[in-house]
Amino acid sequence: MTDSPIRLGVLTAAGQGVRAYPRTVHTPKVLLEVAGKPLLVRNLETLRDRLGIRDLIVIVGHMAHQVRACLGDGSAHGVTVRYVDVPDPKIGLARGLYLARPHLAEPFVTILGDELYIESNHEQLLPLAEPWEAACAVLRTEDLTRIRKNYALTIREGLITSLEEKPETIAEPWLGCGTYVFRPSIFDAIDRTPPSGRSGRVELTDAIHTLVREGRPVRAFPLEGDYHNINTVEDQNYANYLVRSREFRRYKVSVIIPAWNEAGSIGTVVRDFRPHVDEVVVADNNSTDGTAEIARGEGATVHSTTLRGYGDALRFGLSKATGDILVLTEADHSFRAKDLGKLLEYMKDADLVMGTRTTRQMVEQGTNMQGPVRWANVAVGKLIQFLWVRNYTRFTDVGCTYRAIWRDVYEKIRPRLTGVGPEFAPEVMVEVLRLHRRVIEIPVSYYPRIAGVSKHSTGYPQLAKTALRMLRLILQRRLGG
Repeated sequence: MTDSPIRLGVLTAAGQGVRAYPRTVHTPKVLLEVAGKPLLVRNLETLRDRLGIRDLIVIVGHMAHQVRACLGDGSAHGVTVRYVDVPDPKIGLARGLYLARPHLAEPFVTILGDELYIESNHEQLLPLAEPWEAACAVLRTEDLTRIRKNYALTIREGLITSLEEKPETIAEPWLGCGTYVFRPSIFDAIDRTPPSGRSGRVELTDAIHTLVREGRPVRAFPLEGDYHNINTVEDQNYANYLVRSREFRRYKVSVIIPAWNEAGSIGTVVRDFRPHVDEVVVADNNSTDGTAEIARGEGATVHSTTLRGYGDALRFGLSKATGDILVLTEADHSFRAKDLGKLLEYMKDADLVMGTRTTRQMVEQGTNMQGPVRWANVAVGKLIQFLWVRNYTRFTDVGCTYRAIWRDVYEKIRPRLTGVGPEFAPEVMVEVLRLHRRVIEIPVSYYPRIAGVSKHSTGYPQLAKTALRMLRLILQRRLGG
């Protein structure tokens, strides 16, 4: 952190984010999360921690109540927050910033709320070399596509000589970013700047170019690290992948195993998974055959209580696990730790990774994933896929226990999980889809159980009962229940 010569910071959070549909239907774009933290909070922390700014103006418009609920008065984040309301977010960034003019009679730093900075050097932004009227953060890149999506610049001896919003042609490899330093003169420049012929509104980039055209010194701040403007669903997906990949080694992994009288297999399962994860949690339904003692002896953490079924046991185990990544598996050794690496690798790119047992080459002879069981799982999976078609998912298996979910995502769906039996498996899938989070299904190996029998797919009557419970829950959630 630096002792900043500038005391005021501005976060813009008024836009509608229509290009990030459907994730912005019920959530403002600035509150979309990257690795479990909203973009707006990440940028608040940049102002606070890198620049020492604790007096913030937040410009709100679309779904302003959610932004206010997230930041409050700022005290929970160690800052003071004041809000400026934009009655019509369609007026654009420049006019939205202009509405904050009464609060900004001195120089200030602005960061656009929907942008992501990774390992940046913001602490070097201030103080600016004199003379200056404004400054723009810029990132050198050979990816011209990124520049076309933002704005282009030309720079001479540290001063910006031209700016162009979403350019057709690009002269220099500089990507304009959404971090700025302004004197209050920017407001007069906004007044003097005509609306863009492309968008029909005054663009902030054009207003800065007005300062340049009039001979006012506008400095370039070369940004280090990485930067991404989050405009679309794919932008957010890629941002999640980048941040999670960089930090993946620090995440703790828990494996949760529901168990009821599994003495014949539980020791093998714990021994298989224990070397590869931080903890193995066994949710024991008061087994009477020594299951708990065997699991504990193999190094698992065992919690025993009276449980109402498969879903209740998994929910109980999830509540006891301490990991950042929560992996579910079975106590019968039908799933193996050899597939754990695949689940974890895809966790960098998804919020929930589902296993599927419907890839024939990976299903060993002797399992129950044959005939009606297989096709029932495929059919219900395709039903979910159809009912939530805008989420662009692909499902071929709804009953596969082997899956992984991020803790922060699980905590968001946890209050809505009610299934105590086999319906819990598709319930988790559905609730993550209702959050508009990314779900990926991958093939996993499936083996015959080494002991015991299935609790919910033995025989056609039991299979039909399980399918009906799943279908009832799925349709209730699609209809808004």
